[in-house]
Amino acid sequence: MGPGKYGRKAAKQVHSVAVVRARTVSHVEVLTPEERAALAGRSPGGASDAPAEATGALTTEQQFQIAANRAMALARRAASAAAKAGTPPALTDLLTEETWRRELAGELERPHAVRLTAFLATEWRTQSVFPSQPLIFRAFNSCPFERVRVVIIGQDPYHNDGQAMGLSFSVPPGQKVPSSLQNMYRELADDCGCAVPNHGDLEKWASQGVFLLNAVLTVRAHAAASHAKHGWEPITDAAIRALSAHRKGLVFMLWGRFAQQKAALIDTSRHHVLTAAHPSGLSARKGFFGCKHFSKANALLAKEGLPQIDWCIGRV
Repeated sequence: MGPGKYGRKAAKQVHSVAVVRARTVSHVEVLTPEERAALAGRSPGGASDAPAEATGALTTEQQFQIAANRAMALARRAASAAAKAGTPPALTDLLTEETWRRELAGELERPHAVRLTAFLATEWRTQSVFPSQPLIFRAFNSCPFERVRVVIIGQDPYHNDGQAMGLSFSVPPGQKVPSSLQNMYRELADDCGCAVPNHGDLEKWASQGVFLLNAVLTVRAHAAASHAKHGWEPITDAAIRALSAHRKGLVFMLWGRFAQQKAALIDTSRHHVLTAAHPSGLSARKGFFGCKHFSKANALLAKEGLPQIDWCIGRV
């Protein structure tokens, strides 16, 4: 069954944005069969139910951007409906990207997820929580499972007003670029010759298959790590395990001790793991600067026959 009026409207709304974004694309991607299936909204070998508006003559990046905007629009609708009903949204309603819903089937209904949902209900009722409900699963909703090529793992969302946007290390345009991301841009300039952007929005990476995953997907305002050990970690660990088990040739960038603990979840006979110090101001000079992870990731992707990442963000 097709997406109906709601999906067609979302596709039309993003079309002009996608055309503008396409001007910054400097390479043509070759898709794997799995990526084509993910883009078409079907399983490999199955029949497509993708609308005409989401295919046509658009570039690959534009098509995935349309799909991501549709998934995020569905998350906004779920959050709005829950607010009108006076109830907290179900996590299963906020995770709207179909390939991730299949991979994590049942995970959001396990006992730790039930406890997490109850904890979040109290937090939403009594505290300010970041990011907003529709953005909690943005890393998943903007990057289908079969689209992932590189995984960058963070700890938890930024906890100050207006910063968290559901993608690790990323902040919306207009927000001050955090020190960790400034150091990432510095390394990117040294490694790949990219100009330093004037903003911190990493959506361009996500749209190309960089899975910007935080281990904990929410945080209480102005209280770092306040939602740690309340149930998010088993869910995000399950996502890493699924990528390790069901994909091949991915590049995992593990920066700092916390992220490097996730190496235990990754089958290194199937995937590539790059480790370095965390890019924070306290540790970037202890091994992050000079790690050349961005160019190394592209070299590994090329070796695997996967499209490389255009790491240069550009200015707004």
